[in-house]
Amino acid sequence: MRQTEQQHLLELIVNSVAKEKGDFKQTSELACKLLMKYFNATCVSVISLRDKALEQKVIACLSPNLTFEESVNFHRNNSLISDSYFDELRRFRHVFSNSSQSDKRLQSFNEYYCQTHIQSNLDVAIRINGHIEGLLCIEFDHVVDITLANIEFACQFSDQLALTLATRYAYDKDERLTLFHSATEQAKHVLMLVNLKSQVIEYVNPAHEKMTGLSRDIVQGNQLITLDMFRGKRELANELTEKLINGDIIKGEAELTRVDESKYWVQYQANRFVTEQGNYYALVSCVDISAQRKSKEQLEHLAWKCSLTGLSNRLHFTQCLERVSEGTLILVDLMGFKRFNDTSGHEQGDALLTEVARRLKHFGESHDAIDVARVGSDEFTVLLPQFVDKDLLNAKIEKLYRKLQVPSVIGREKVDPKAAVAIVDINSIAGQFSPLSCADIALQYAKKKSSQNHQIFNDDLLATFKNNAEIERDLQLAVRNRQFELYYQPLMDLKNHQFIGAEALIRWHHPKKGVLYPGAFIEIAEQTGMINAIGDWVLEAACKQLNLWQHKNVDIVMHVNVAARQFFSGNLFEQVWNLVTRYRLKPQSLILEITETELMGDIRHATRLCQELADLGVGLAIDDFGTGYSSMRYLKQFPISKLKIDRSFISDLTTSRESREIVSAIIAMAKALNISLTAEGVETKEQEIFLADSCCHHAQGFLYSPAIRENEFSKFVFEQNELVH
Repeated sequence: MRQTEQQHLLELIVNSVAKEKGDFKQTSELACKLLMKYFNATCVSVISLRDKALEQKVIACLSPNLTFEESVNFHRNNSLISDSYFDELRRFRHVFSNSSQSDKRLQSFNEYYCQTHIQSNLDVAIRINGHIEGLLCIEFDHVVDITLANIEFACQFSDQLALTLATRYAYDKDERLTLFHSATEQAKHVLMLVNLKSQVIEYVNPAHEKMTGLSRDIVQGNQLITLDMFRGKRELANELTEKLINGDIIKGEAELTRVDESKYWVQYQANRFVTEQGNYYALVSCVDISAQRKSKEQLEHLAWKCSLTGLSNRLHFTQCLERVSEGTLILVDLMGFKRFNDTSGHEQGDALLTEVARRLKHFGESHDAIDVARVGSDEFTVLLPQFVDKDLLNAKIEKLYRKLQVPSVIGREKVDPKAAVAIVDINSIAGQFSPLSCADIALQYAKKKSSQNHQIFNDDLLATFKNNAEIERDLQLAVRNRQFELYYQPLMDLKNHQFIGAEALIRWHHPKKGVLYPGAFIEIAEQTGMINAIGDWVLEAACKQLNLWQHKNVDIVMHVNVAARQFFSGNLFEQVWNLVTRYRLKPQSLILEITETELMGDIRHATRLCQELADLGVGLAIDDFGTGYSSMRYLKQFPISKLKIDRSFISDLTTSRESREIVSAIIAMAKALNISLTAEGVETKEQEIFLADSCCHHAQGFLYSPAIRENEFSKFVFEQNELVH
């Protein structure tokens, strides 16, 4: 899965020798290599910035079209960064564009983008203490849409580059400090000589008084226990003295207190040397590293925290979760957040996320939470200690759920967060399954509830999880061994009572369980990512069959369902273009079906793709219409050729006035938009008569035929059409 791949790639750079040594160039080259493969990018580069005027130096660049030397001479080097570009980097940390050559923010680089044919880019700032030290640039020669999760992933890489750069700076500073070690009283750091036999401090330079506020006269000539580090700790002083006498080097960091009670951090090192007279001394050097400690804490905060909410990020939470064998995991998902974010704007969406994070943080602090994190764009987790009393746990969950349901004022709008909550007892599944995987299962059940959208992962869900795991394993074999077959359900034209189309429906010939319908495995295929391979097979098999029918001069349309993951995979248009060309399909004979909820997942991308498919002569049908986020505005902008009325409205059409009114309204809307209509799940003659009288165009359902095999379909449809003639 992508998340596992991201974690693996981050671990490669986090654990690299180059990063540990502070080798910024080698670390940058490794980052370019890993990100090039992950994003399938045209060019990935790391640029060091010396000032805003972009006196820049290309540290690393990976591109199949340019050598490193060409990149150094060519890569944006003569450009001046615009104020708007830098302002966006400061505010949001990154600049993303899928129209690089026309984006006003990127006009400084227009010549470079035009010459290299760059269409999309993601630039992420490499920051230390809020100062932009460089850029991580990921560029594409085609239009792409990068998810928030992938942007955060690129930011995590940028954080690692910042840590490397900070390490290099620290090493440089340590080297300078080493030069000061041989200085006398002009040294800026503390130097001290200690007689190891008597533990008397025989010399201390003036820097000690500046650092500690303790007078030189009080320290020099007195025992080690005069120092703050050993005050009241004679045993520690004796232990360290003994180690130094034996030749050990003592070094470390410590937090100490000045005379004025203020706290500070020092880095110390003590080395033994022996005089010509045989006396044992220690040269002790101390450096105030308070600033470095603060910088390190800030960088660690960037690496382990969500920049928007201040909560832990997924990487930190996952590592925290791996260290516990018991406790209570709570997974929270904001239902409908993506739609709210798209319609209200990202600023409003961020405000809602921040408010939910604040509530969860307060809940976590009140219940001694081990960690509270944001693990996805709209997903949060709380890790609590183990609850022995289940009733108490239920009460806490109910309290949290009510707290999350309280409306929030975002801008001037009153917003209901609409959270779904999943709960997992980690001890009950320890060593068997991933707690987050179990939480995802429980979350799906919570979302399906009509009210009280929270669900504890229990034995029934565990059994379902095991069954799903078994199906997942079997699906992998099914994909390899082609254990699938397409069945076809006829589509009836209600005006002339002829069959004019077929919907291709997949069946799985399971070696042990027999024929399985999509409901038994499609959801699992979507969750595991296998839906793309299955969807590719379905689409090609359907096009191949349509080609055979058209060779027999059969005028029929083929409907094929497309899953959201397949629709937004990025290669659907290319695949459809190849199939339409290879099988020479007639225009408008292939119709792709996708649900309206899935279509709204990325409206901008969906609109563009639908238009490209329409230009190719491929129709688009909205499946299960009326059950999702219907919008006249979006229906108008999509080149939709058909709406399919969901069977839930058809089933009680003759008994429910509300269903009749809804269906009539959908038909009227489709007529106004000049869109064809198909009613799903027609089972009775009364339903057919109502639909025909209401001017619904087509119907499908058991009244005509269930989905049947190709040979049965051909015989049935063609015979029925002959009878009509």
